Amino acid sequence: MIFRKTHQRFLPALAMLLLGATASLQAQFSKPLVVTATNAANNQLLVYSTEGALLQTLSTEGKGGASGNSGGIEAKDGLVAAVNFGSQSVSIFERREDGLKLTQVVSTATSPLSVAFGKDHLYILGTTTIESHPIYWHEVADRADGVATLLKADGSAAQVGVLPGQLIISEKSNVIETFELSDGAVTGVPTLVSNIPANVNAPFGLVTRGENAYVTIAHANEISLVRHDEVLTVTGSGTQSAPCWLTLVGPFLFSSNSPSMSVSRYVVFGDKIIQDAAVAASLNGDPTDIASGDGLVAVIDSNGTVSHLSIFSDDFEGNLTLKIAKTLAVGANGVAVVESND
Repeated sequence: MIFRKTHQRFLPALAMLLLGATASLQAQFSKPLVVTATNAANNQLLVYSTEGALLQTLSTEGKGGASGNSGGIEAKDGLVAAVNFGSQSVSIFERREDGLKLTQVVSTATSPLSVAFGKDHLYILGTTTIESHPIYWHEVADRADGVATLLKADGSAAQVGVLPGQLIISEKSNVIETFELSDGAVTGVPTLVSNIPANVNAPFGLVTRGENAYVTIAHANEISLVRHDEVLTVTGSGTQSAPCWLTLVGPFLFSSNSPSMSVSRYVVFGDKIIQDAAVAASLNGDPTDIASGDGLVAVIDSNGTVSHLSIFSDDFEGNLTLKIAKTLAVGANGVAVVESND
């Protein structure tokens, strides 16, 4: 009888404790999240809070192995796509109240390096191909509705971005190209962007907004503006070497620079790219990707021994303040900010 009464008193307290823990977990997952991937043989998606707490470690059910690319992870409207280079697939995760959940593994034409979400398609850049997959609500079609071969197709593909009616792609063997879209599907053959400078050397990362695409020319220490299949402006990176990967926050363009181990800030407007701060933030290694969203800028870097995830707050005036830096296993690939449910 005494045991039963004690047990009856304990159960409501336990229920309240579990309810509180569930509510706390759901509150964490309703806030912005930062995700990266181990890129290991058994690839895993790592989900962090903005304070640097590791909330989830999720199998992608694929193999890593990507390098020299950006946009290996992308997030939009509650979906996260992550490349599995070694198993020729892309994993799709969906954001739910209790965190991210793996919902699909989509096979790809060639080993994937970079992904980008359009209005109603997921675009996957492989070593030699670009392909489009329709999105129906929160489900990505297993079968591509368009596949095309890159201009060089020599394995040097770096990143894909979305423009109105077009895709723009960088290949590190000195090619910036576009593909036309038909109802969102990749179609036709690539067009080489015109007016590429004679000193072009290794186009790497890119970011798009509206009709503008900003593309790094890493080994020439330059950033170019591409619009309507033409390079309009080229700006040098000043004291910082090899701008590689880019993200946009309002009027500010941030470049992560390797081997300078830094982030530079530029102001962009019209046809202008003006360096505003050569060093807006310092890193612990050579950056391999950069992303932004919800007042955050996140960077993955590597010093050859370990990788680091750095999360900065952004005051929307271009000032970055380091919130947390996490040490990861060497070789981590891709970073994205999953915006809050609010």
